[in-house]
Amino acid sequence: MNLSFAGCGFLGLYHVGVASCFREYAPQVLVEKIAGASAGALAACCLICNVPLGESTTDVLKIAVKARARALGPFHPGFDINNILHDGLTNMFPEDAHIRCKGRLHISVTRVSDGENVLLTQFDSKEDLIQALLCSCFIPFYTGILPPKFHGVAYMDGAFSNNLPVLNENTITVSPFSGESDICPQDNNFSIMQISLANTNIA
Repeated sequence: MNLSFAGCGFLGLYHVGVASCFREYAPQVLVEKIAGASAGALAACCLICNVPLGESTTDVLKIAVKARARALGPFHPGFDINNILHDGLTNMFPEDAHIRCKGRLHISVTRVSDGENVLLTQFDSKEDLIQALLCSCFIPFYTGILPPKFHGVAYMDGAFSNNLPVLNENTITVSPFSGESDICPQDNNFSIMQISLANTNIA
C-alpha cells in the first residue's frame, strides 16, 4: 500500500495524528511510497525519515505562535516562513534524509512556467530535499514573492495543481477535510455541497 497526504497548511497536525497511528498499528504500510503536497509532503518526509512526531508537532506549533505574534500574522513583512521552515527542517532531518527519501517520497509541486503538476522523487542531498519541500510549500505573496527553485526550475505549492497525489490504485488518501478521502474527519451534518479542488474533495 502507498500513502498520500493532502496539503492543508497548519491543519497538517491532523496528519501527525494519522502518521502516529500508522507507525504504531500498521508499520508495514510505511515501507512503500508516500506522497504529499505542501504540509502533506512534510508529514510524508517525517514518516520516511522516522522523525519523532512529537518534535514535528512542536515545530509546527512554534511557527503558528510566531505568525500570530505579529500584527498582520503571516503577512507581516518581518515574518519569513521560508527561513523558519528551512532552519526547522535542517535541524529535524537526519543527514541521510535524501537517501531514505529517494524514490519513496513523492513531493507534489506546481511548475510556475506552465502550471503543470510535477512529482519530485530524486534528491541529490539533504539540502536538495529541503529545497523540494520548500517549493511544495510556497504560496505566492503569502510565503514570499519569488518562488524557490529545484534544479533550476521555479515551483510553487503542489496544492495549485494536485493537492492529493494518487500514485496507483493501492494509494490510501489522507485529508483533514471532510469528504471522500480514505482517511478524513466524518461530518454527520447533512451537506448538499461538495467541491473538488486540485484533486481534493471537500464536503
